[in-house]
Amino acid sequence: MSKFYEKVAYRDVEEDIQSQKSVDKWIFGLLLIVIGFVPLIVMASVVEVQSPLVTNVSALTGGTKGDLFTHYKALAVLIITILAGVMFMAKIIFMNGEIRKSKLNYALGAFAVVIVLSTFFSPNISIALHGQYNRSDGAISWLCYLALFFIAMNIDYPKKVLNYILYSLYPFVIINLLIITMNFYGNDLLQKTVVKNIVTSFLPVGANIGEGSILVGTLNQWNYMSGMFSIMVLMFLAAAVLEKHTTKAIGHLMIAVMSMAVMLMSISTSGFLTFCLMMIIVLFIAFRSEKKVQSFVIVFIFLLVTAPVFHVLASKNHNIWSESIGFFVNSNPYVKEDTVSMVSMNNNIQMDWIKKAYAAEKFELPVLPERATSVGSGRAYIWNKGIDLVKERPVFGYGLDTFMYNFPHYALDARAGMYDENTVIDKPHSMYIGWLYGTGVVGFLCALVLVAMTLINMLKIVMKQNQSLVWVLAIAWGAYLIQAFFNDSLPGISATMWTLVGIFISITLNSKEKVDGRNN
Repeated sequence: MSKFYEKVAYRDVEEDIQSQKSVDKWIFGLLLIVIGFVPLIVMASVVEVQSPLVTNVSALTGGTKGDLFTHYKALAVLIITILAGVMFMAKIIFMNGEIRKSKLNYALGAFAVVIVLSTFFSPNISIALHGQYNRSDGAISWLCYLALFFIAMNIDYPKKVLNYILYSLYPFVIINLLIITMNFYGNDLLQKTVVKNIVTSFLPVGANIGEGSILVGTLNQWNYMSGMFSIMVLMFLAAAVLEKHTTKAIGHLMIAVMSMAVMLMSISTSGFLTFCLMMIIVLFIAFRSEKKVQSFVIVFIFLLVTAPVFHVLASKNHNIWSESIGFFVNSNPYVKEDTVSMVSMNNNIQMDWIKKAYAAEKFELPVLPERATSVGSGRAYIWNKGIDLVKERPVFGYGLDTFMYNFPHYALDARAGMYDENTVIDKPHSMYIGWLYGTGVVGFLCALVLVAMTLINMLKIVMKQNQSLVWVLAIAWGAYLIQAFFNDSLPGISATMWTLVGIFISITLNSKEKVDGRNN
């Protein structure tokens, strides 16, 4: 009789294990949608905005507002998070699944709790909950990112998980290359009837895309494109460097070059700086790889192919140089001398006109700050003002993604920081300042602890192993954290990256469990 019960119990355990594996596959499929498909969503939407301000400035007023890039991305992330969460809970409750023991669970929980509290105590609760209408990066989105991270770190993956991840991102790179190239050469895809009809298919009758709207990619604008595609360049280049199969290595190398082209055409320094800093790590893993010669040949080919791509693009638009190599070198060989002379002449004419007007009218102008742009295209000014705001609500901040409605617009000193005091600042231009402003000092510290713990886990495993999976995901996460110094978070970027780091942590915890099992 006892043997019968033992067989039944054994069969039940086996059934649970098989069921867990099946659920993990389904969840992984959903995570791949977040990684590769969600960043591609571009669908126009109309939302009703309740502004906390009484103003005649259109950017700050309430009413019916349109969005092209984030509303449906955030909605897709929410739906997938709910589906994955339900499956994960079923696995835990009905299939004897386990939540992996890690200190990360506490850091993750603490940050989530602070996000909820910062939203509850926010002076702009509805905005803090959903986020700004054209960014959708409020509390709901951030809780989704953290939930995806938690779920991803608590499931198992197939052996070819890296291939699935990389191949899921191929369409993202190729489609964005097509979109931004068309825009770069003056053939914006949003002006094509077919594309416009697809993008506006969910709009209510009578609503349409505004005049002058352009499509530079599937993310909101240049800065986000630059930051995200610096991550893509580094991911695929690292994968090519560590890939043992020549055909796959060539495929990843081609996607890396395409990503580089997209990053350059985005005309933003943030991506190029991230690329330069993280290339040190790519060279390090090439040095550590089993096939050193092949790895360095791939890096050499990448640089060799990228050089003419850079030249062609910079010849079309000299700002390509200005926003990349121009960060380190003052002169720009792609700017014609007559253009520089013309700009200088116009400036002199303007100065002469001002002097003549002053002499003729015989009145004294008020002393105003000289027009200038602070470091980082005005970021230093924005960050300084953001920190001043935090001093007024230091504990839980103002709520995520409410920056535009609390920033001191039209300040006179904006002339010296943003060049024009009439510029409306809609975001902090840094994920870290966004955390500090949105969740206060408490939330900021929780976020930093969480990030630090992920980095410590990475350092521990990359020093022991030289697996492609480990290095590619580590480089992606590192690049995301670096570009986030200059760029904000968005559903199309952060959902992907927090999911990837969750997969990485799962791999590290799984490796640790195997080592502990052998020791026991």
